[in-house]
Amino acid sequence: MVLLGAVFTLARFSEAFLLLRARDIGIALDYVPMVMVVMNVFYAAAAYPAGAAADRMSQRSLLLIGLALLIAADLLLAFAGTALIVFAGAALWGLHMAFTQGLLSKLVADSTPAELLGTGFGIFNLAGGCAVLLASVIAGSLWNAFGPAAAFMAGACFATVTGVGVLAALRSRQHGEP
Repeated sequence: MVLLGAVFTLARFSEAFLLLRARDIGIALDYVPMVMVVMNVFYAAAAYPAGAAADRMSQRSLLLIGLALLIAADLLLAFAGTALIVFAGAALWGLHMAFTQGLLSKLVADSTPAELLGTGFGIFNLAGGCAVLLASVIAGSLWNAFGPAAAFMAGACFATVTGVGVLAALRSRQHGEP
C-alpha cells in the first residue's frame, strides 16, 4: 500500500505547478489564485460522491478513474494555451483528488492492523511526503530544462505507470498469484 501510494504521488507533484502554469500562459497575477479555487471547488463537490462510491464500487476501479482524471488534467495542462484550458485542467485535477485522496486513506486503514493504525498512516504520509518532494523536484527540473509541457507529461507518464501497476496487481490476484 505504501509503495502504491508513493508511486501514485510521484504522478501528483505540488499544486504550485498549476499556479505556475496559469501565470506561464498569461493569466494576470490577480487571477492566478482562481486556479486553486476552481481545483478546490471541484475537489469539494466530488469528494462526498466519490467517497460514497468507494463504499459500493471496486476500489481499484475508482483509483483507475482517479488516475485517468489526473492523466487528462496533465495533458490539458501540458498543452494549455488559454486560461479556459488551464481552468479545465485544474477542475480535472480537483476531481482526481476527490476520487483518490479519501480512497487511499481508506486503503491504508483497511490494510493496517488496528493496533498499528497511527503508525501505518504515519509511514504512508512520510512516504507520500517524500514522493511529493521528489516529484516536485523532477517536475521543476523538467520545467526548467524543457518547459512546462515536459513537467506535466512526466506526471501523465507516472500516472500511467501507476495505472498499469494497479491493473497488473488486479490481474495477478484474479489468477491466484500472491
